[in-house]
Amino acid sequence: MTDANANRRRVRTALSIAAIVAVWALAAAIAQSPTLPGPAAVLAVVVREAESGALLHHLGITLWRVAAAFVLAFFIGAAAGLLMGRSRFADEVLGPWLTLALNIPALVVIVLAYVWLGLTEAAAITAVAINKIPNVVVVVREGAKAMDEKLIEMGRSYRLSRLDMLRHVLLPQLQPYLLAASRSGLALIWKIVLVVELLGRSNGVGFQIHLAFQLFDVALLLAYALSFVVVAQAIELFLLSPLDRHVARWRTTAAEA
Repeated sequence: MTDANANRRRVRTALSIAAIVAVWALAAAIAQSPTLPGPAAVLAVVVREAESGALLHHLGITLWRVAAAFVLAFFIGAAAGLLMGRSRFADEVLGPWLTLALNIPALVVIVLAYVWLGLTEAAAITAVAINKIPNVVVVVREGAKAMDEKLIEMGRSYRLSRLDMLRHVLLPQLQPYLLAASRSGLALIWKIVLVVELLGRSNGVGFQIHLAFQLFDVALLLAYALSFVVVAQAIELFLLSPLDRHVARWRTTAAEA
């Protein structure tokens, strides 16, 4: 992407965000209701919560849960997806389990985790991870099935060890699928973590949103929700998007070679 195209993209994004804020401000001005506070009122609450330290405290706890559940789900799901994609036997045996896991409502998993493991941090993270693992498995399994068999045969002909085969042959081909699983995984985990916190934790953004709902404090609710969205977008902008461009550049270079 050239600098000019990148600048145009930034301008369009900024204008789109400005339009959202303008529509929000107009709707709040028309409604004149505490159930629809304007951007200025919500920003004031964000500043107040940040100055008190509460905002960073609860955001930090939520981010910790997101990171722990993401790592757990990603590695388990990637390993299972690779196995199912490369082994017909494993795919046939684990297929029904995968279908079952994909169709169990997230709320049921969360409630059962709290019932069986108690209202603990381990239960919260486990519930989030279990909800995400099947989605990672599906994406990685399709990537494993789409691998170039000629490259794999070449690796075998050179008698590569299993570790070298994984590092130099399998993972490079799986990179786009792993990145897709990461992006979709974070998008899902953000939402599930909030539900987990709302139902059974005494801290985190989800707990604060639940507290704001009980107090009927819409400004506080929006302050935490929007702060959470900003953090999620920052991770997308500064971590996942650069990774996406790096993977695309690698594949383009490999294709040209």
